[in-house]
Amino acid sequence: MHTDIVAALDIGGTKIAGALVDSGGDLLVRTQRPTPPAGEGEQVMAAVGEVLGELAASPLWPAARAVGIGSAGPVDSNAGTVSPVNIPGWRDYPLVRGVRELAGGLPVTLVGDGVAMAAAEHWQGAARGRVNALCMVVSTGVGGGLVLGGELHPGPTGNAGHIGHISVDLDGDSCPCGGRGCVERIASGPNIARRALERGWLPGPDKDVSAAAVAASARDGDPVAVASFERAARALAAGIAATATLVEIEIAVLGGGVAKSGEVLFAPLRRALREYATLSFVRGPEVVPAQMGTDAGLIGAAAACGDVRPARAARAGRRVRTPSAEGRPCP
Repeated sequence: MHTDIVAALDIGGTKIAGALVDSGGDLLVRTQRPTPPAGEGEQVMAAVGEVLGELAASPLWPAARAVGIGSAGPVDSNAGTVSPVNIPGWRDYPLVRGVRELAGGLPVTLVGDGVAMAAAEHWQGAARGRVNALCMVVSTGVGGGLVLGGELHPGPTGNAGHIGHISVDLDGDSCPCGGRGCVERIASGPNIARRALERGWLPGPDKDVSAAAVAASARDGDPVAVASFERAARALAAGIAATATLVEIEIAVLGGGVAKSGEVLFAPLRRALREYATLSFVRGPEVVPAQMGTDAGLIGAAAACGDVRPARAARAGRRVRTPSAEGRPCP
């Protein structure tokens, strides 16, 4: 019989995924809905309700003791609200209250999607066993989360580690967040492709203009494609070096669609990091690919909720704890 199950939600601009996750990190039941494009807040919430409804229909649902949410941000775990840049219908939207009502009053923990990814990678992935780590999602956007002192560090509102909105180019392009020269504005997939197209890169016969197509051209030696990835790598390196300077991380883990480009991204990133990370206590961080894949958001949303504690971390005397939306740890 499964016990200590968490209902996990992974909410982004493209999809809303849900799963029942046990204390070993296994996804016992899963479901998914597309995020309504440019939908009103209640339309998006209706899709969340459909996902939770499918989970609640499982015979395992009675064993669920909490709900963990990893959402595109910004989030505010204290207020229980979300304002995702890529979900225009949600601005200060009371997500935790809505989910709690749909889940029959179960306790709910909310963190940013980058924090959820960090929780997953620290539990079972590339940052497992590391004391201080930065875990990043490099995809349509750029997010991140921190592990400090062996524990997930979501910060007061659940957004700590959001490296995508560190400014690395003071005179750079305006970012939708309101800032200028952000890592995300340079290193996200759409911006890698945008920059390549602006500088004369030509897509293949299939007319694919994604970052994945730019990466394929870079592997073939296309100089414009190579330059676009090198620019993204420098932005990421500057952000990682700044983070390492502040909190002395020992590893940076990169996941997401852009990170799947492999050495097209990682080789120039490691070179650039040597240029930016020059102080003695900043030179050490490894840069490695994430291991948890597309399930990271769901596994991390479960791990971020203290109700289901990673079994291996508990045996090692470590606990993953984050504040709930009410400002206290999940039971």
